[in-house]
Amino acid sequence: MSTLPAVRGTLTPNRPMSDLSWLRTGGPAEWLFQPADLADLQHFLANTDTKTNILPVGVCSNIIIRDGGVRGIVIRLGRAFAGIEVLTGNRVKVGAAALDAHVARNAAEAGIDLAFLRTIPGTVGGAVKMNAGCYGVYVADVCESIDIVTRFGTFQTLSGAEAQFTYRHSNLPEGAIIVAATLKGTPGDPAKIAQKMELALEKRAATQPVKDRSCGSTFRNPAGFSSTGKADDVHDLKAWKLIEDAGMKGATLGGAQMSPMHANFLVNTGDATSADLENLGELVRKKVYESSGITLEWEILREGDPA
Repeated sequence: MSTLPAVRGTLTPNRPMSDLSWLRTGGPAEWLFQPADLADLQHFLANTDTKTNILPVGVCSNIIIRDGGVRGIVIRLGRAFAGIEVLTGNRVKVGAAALDAHVARNAAEAGIDLAFLRTIPGTVGGAVKMNAGCYGVYVADVCESIDIVTRFGTFQTLSGAEAQFTYRHSNLPEGAIIVAATLKGTPGDPAKIAQKMELALEKRAATQPVKDRSCGSTFRNPAGFSSTGKADDVHDLKAWKLIEDAGMKGATLGGAQMSPMHANFLVNTGDATSADLENLGELVRKKVYESSGITLEWEILREGDPA
């Protein structure tokens, strides 16, 4: 790797990633960069060889970091990117490092309903990138604009429409790092929004293994098919049902398990490696295909090299 530019933030070589990972697995990052602020991030990207691999992460709530670690540079945005500002017109401007749950609570206190974010683990940057959603509401429904820094260090603001959101996906420029987003909710009574969030949390706790080390839904719900036979954006067919029908609910491999509570949750029971988790996921995909003829697609990202 070519010489890296001087920074005001923190640049750490061979930084272990397991303690930063939601699943508590994975090898080290060749370099971990934690920028001091927006200008520091822009300077770093503008002066880093564009051939260098860059991986932006939040709290790694939707990533398996493989056991061999990550080549290149992992960028983790910190407190300078975690602001939450209430704007007029039922909008909030939030930094990419702000936790989804914190955004939902702050918005609720201001009488803005973004309650669906309350049960989504992780940060706003990841939620925007993956068009996160639950209970029928997605980031695409509330995203007014997105601030990014391109791989060349330039700052840009994109409209929600320009992100071209689809199911669990956004079409942002290659290598772009999300630094903030403006979200527009619906007006509501703060107490009623708070109650709505509590009910959602109770529902989640009753149906999902919220106390286990999991990244949430492991596989995307398969797309439906229109009358023309083309895949559409209807997801009535559920991944968990396909996994159950294939006999893989509760299946284990090493320290990894498909949760006995929710078949589409891949869990670290305590001593799993990233290889255990990924290999069990691939075994589930194989068994589901043999059972139904449907190939499940990973919702969880897998990054880095095997051990």
